Amino acid sequence: MSANAPPMSAPLSSAPDTVSDRLRKRASRHVKERVIEFILFSAASISVLTTAAIVYILISESLTLFEHVSLWDFLTDTQWTPLFDDAHYGIMVLLSGTLTSSFVALAVALPLGTIIAIWLSEFASFRTREFAKPVLELLGGVPTIIYGYFALMVVTPALQAIWPDLPGFSLLSAGLVMGIMIIPYVSSLSEDAMRAVPMSLREGSYAMGATRLQTALRTVVPAATSGIASAYILGISRAVGETMILAVAAGMQPNLTFNPAEPGATITSYIVQVALGDLPHGSVGYQTIFAAGLTLMLMTLCFNLLGYYLRKRFREVY
Repeated sequence: MSANAPPMSAPLSSAPDTVSDRLRKRASRHVKERVIEFILFSAASISVLTTAAIVYILISESLTLFEHVSLWDFLTDTQWTPLFDDAHYGIMVLLSGTLTSSFVALAVALPLGTIIAIWLSEFASFRTREFAKPVLELLGGVPTIIYGYFALMVVTPALQAIWPDLPGFSLLSAGLVMGIMIIPYVSSLSEDAMRAVPMSLREGSYAMGATRLQTALRTVVPAATSGIASAYILGISRAVGETMILAVAAGMQPNLTFNPAEPGATITSYIVQVALGDLPHGSVGYQTIFAAGLTLMLMTLCFNLLGYYLRKRFREVY
């Protein structure tokens, strides 16, 4: 380019925003952010409002029942016959069936789920774990009514072949199948907790001469205690709240017993029985399902508080 050539013109630039334009854009951005915050807050409030509504309905309807039934009788009576003329309202009958079936289920789910979690986390190869874990979790997707008929048509006859005096409906068969259903919840969460343990802890254990089993039991499991405890609490809550397996295979016979070889009724199975529509809405017998539901909710709340305490007490931060 020669020295006498005219200089090239500078590129045109947009005119700078005025103060009013900047203020208008800032106000528009502030409004959009406030709208987004409101939407997110509303979405987060749905669970809280739903829980509050459930608690309100259960408490209000239960208070209506306790206007006709003594709270002391509700807690101490040993009979549960609210649908008969000679009505008794002893919730302990339903609690005994709930606790017995849950104990049988947890006796199956907790040890087997923990063993499976240890194997998946510490011993299974990557390819085996990627195949076995989704297949195991498929058990959690099977409808519970299918489990109920499996308990009634397969497990109960198999138990009767070993124990001829076992009745056709029992808390034992229902609890065993319920334990099989809960295994994926326990094993999956426990395995996730164990996999979250830093590899440096395992390497330190191996450097001290520990075997893989010793490392798993004495290093990994203690380090993942809070997560394993959360898995156990979820399994307990799942067992306490199970409905259809017990409604099909346990017999739905109100019976104050802690013997799993006998038929029995649980809180959830009784709610199913009454909610079929045979009783008029607003009657004393109908109100009992809300008192039973409130009792079940308080049990679940206690387990959740226990799980929160265990997580806070044993949580390890790496």
